Amino acid sequence: MLVLSRKPKESIIINGNVTVSVLRVDNENVRIGIEAPIEVPVMRQEIYNEISQNNQAAAGSAKAKMKIKQLVKN
Repeated sequence: MLVLSRKPKESIIINGNVTVSVLRVDNENVRIGIEAPIEVPVMRQEIYNEISQNNQAAAGSAKAKMKIKQLVKN
């Protein structure tokens, strides 16, 4: 992991097309801004984790349904 120090109104560039800017620092909260191409998904980690879990659960349900269909056919 690369760790950088930035002050408000300073930025970092990732891969030449993603900009992460520190907008404001208040006590323990840091407000950041992210500029990225539309094809680059940007989301909070907890949202990403929830989506991944839901996708895995849905895939598991689909597999279970396929197994049931195969059992019913036999």
